[in-house]
Amino acid sequence: MLRAMEPSPRPTFSPAGAGGLLLGTTAASIGIGSLVGWAAGNWAYGALGGAVVGVPASIAVVYKTYGDALK
Repeated sequence: MLRAMEPSPRPTFSPAGAGGLLLGTTAASIGIGSLVGWAAGNWAYGALGGAVVGVPASIAVVYKTYGDALK
């Protein structure tokens, strides 16, 4: 016999997990930018560029991860 279908549970949102993703993605981007800047001759500009790229990237990662829970 067929079993009755139950709705799938709604995904949960973890604020601590989202904050960790924001922090980790931004830090990784700043680190990569610093390495690129160091290779180019000025690590500070590389870190600044990494931060500029990292903030929107981290927001995108959190939205991709927790997008279903935010709807």
